[in-house]
Amino acid sequence: MKPIVERFIRYVKFDTESEAGVEAIPSTPKQRLLAEHLVAELNKIGMEEVTIDEHAYVMATLPSNVAHAVPVIGFVAHMDTSPDFSGANVQPKIWENYQGGDLVLNEAQNIVLKVADFPEVEDYIGQDLITTDGTTLLGADDKAGVTEIVTAMEYLIQHPEIKHGKIRICFTPDEEVGRGADLFDVEKFGAEYAYTLDGGPVGELEYENFNAAGAEIQFKGVSVHPGSAKDKMVNAMRMAAAFAMEFPEKEVPEHTEGYEGFFHLVGMDGNLEDTKLQYIIRDHDHAKYEARKQFMTDTVEKYKKLHGEDMVSLKMVDQYFNMREKVEPVMHIVDVAEEAMKQLDIKPLIKPIRGGTDGSRLSYMGLPCPNIFAGGHNFHGKFEFVPVQSMEKATEVIVRIAELTAKN
Repeated sequence: MKPIVERFIRYVKFDTESEAGVEAIPSTPKQRLLAEHLVAELNKIGMEEVTIDEHAYVMATLPSNVAHAVPVIGFVAHMDTSPDFSGANVQPKIWENYQGGDLVLNEAQNIVLKVADFPEVEDYIGQDLITTDGTTLLGADDKAGVTEIVTAMEYLIQHPEIKHGKIRICFTPDEEVGRGADLFDVEKFGAEYAYTLDGGPVGELEYENFNAAGAEIQFKGVSVHPGSAKDKMVNAMRMAAAFAMEFPEKEVPEHTEGYEGFFHLVGMDGNLEDTKLQYIIRDHDHAKYEARKQFMTDTVEKYKKLHGEDMVSLKMVDQYFNMREKVEPVMHIVDVAEEAMKQLDIKPLIKPIRGGTDGSRLSYMGLPCPNIFAGGHNFHGKFEFVPVQSMEKATEVIVRIAELTAKN
């Protein structure tokens, strides 16, 4: 088994599922177990200034091996996995020299990764695939990124003839619940710019993402026995259902792509007296993003007038912003990554992220941070997979970025 595969499988065996709505960082103590493992491994391979803080942020340094001044660059990945699907007891399956066709992940439960549903799997005929056993997610988001960064640092240490400047790396908790950058110490990290390894297929290079907000709407009702409810009962669930129908039918994730924004109802919970709806609001264009938030506010005001000021309430917060504004003034950092890919015969796929990364937050904290592919597909579910060769390519890109930065 290749060392990069052994490393990746070792990491995904750690259950690092994060949990939304928890005040503490990390949101789950088990994330720290992987963080501590990484500290030991980074020390073992020869990294310097290896640290872990009380919130499980791991940082380390690869010192420069050139005499001239070189910008300090960084590479960042997150350790947690999504709470959307179980990350406990991950049992990866390796398909060497994949020859096409469906992959039976779990015969007993008839769980099959079908080409008809995921045709992109046949882009990797002749390569080695790592999949789930159908009962958990895989964790390539973002343990593939963690694996690639550690492997690249080890390679540079073992090949001192490759010239590079000072490199800083960081592994973060809680990215999947939107808090990966909350306690990231940019000053301590000390890089001029960085790259997250948190993208999908080979070639992805991203420096713009959604502007993002989260909204919770609470509806208050009045419970009365249905036999005597006329003109007395107020059903909070029906109020919430009517509210949800106010939003444009086609401006939802399942009907949008590219730069198109959306409203996404992600949760509903309640009863006759008290019902809550949770939305996320997304748009790349800042003016359209603000207009979407205003539509949410105006719709809530409409329902207050219909049902009473105290019957409907809104909590809405900005989550992150489009990193493009912060990256464009230093576009050479994207150019370096693009050139690194071209030199490795990788076609750069520069496109907007229909989501966000730690880098989108970090860019607004003073650390411009484009995103590079990590190689995985179908994140957050049982059909997640990653080609081994894609992880190897990402590792090569990290090394080449380090080389090019030292030459510029």
